[in-house]
Amino acid sequence: MKNELLKALYDWFYTPPELSEPRREAEECHRALIEALGKPERRLVLQIIDAKDRIAEDTSIDSFISGFELAWRLFAELNHYENERSVSCRMAKRSGVRFVSEKEKEK
Repeated sequence: MKNELLKALYDWFYTPPELSEPRREAEECHRALIEALGKPERRLVLQIIDAKDRIAEDTSIDSFISGFELAWRLFAELNHYENERSVSCRMAKRSGVRFVSEKEKEK
């Protein structure tokens, strides 16, 4: 599986929201459909529910992985920027360059 480590991180850190009201409503509607439909139609409704649940789970995992990858790239970019800045400052110090603030320039 692609991104197995990121999937493991998702499983470890992600806590699904409570959603008690929407869950209750879905269960009530499901019970009403079961009472109103015959067995073949009930099976079809269950397949639809299962497919939608898989879509929601896959979307949640994908969102987590995308956010993690974005955070990692931002970290790498900031780290690169800090390293470049640090090298520039060290080189400036070696060459005797002195940075002057705006207040010092006015004097």
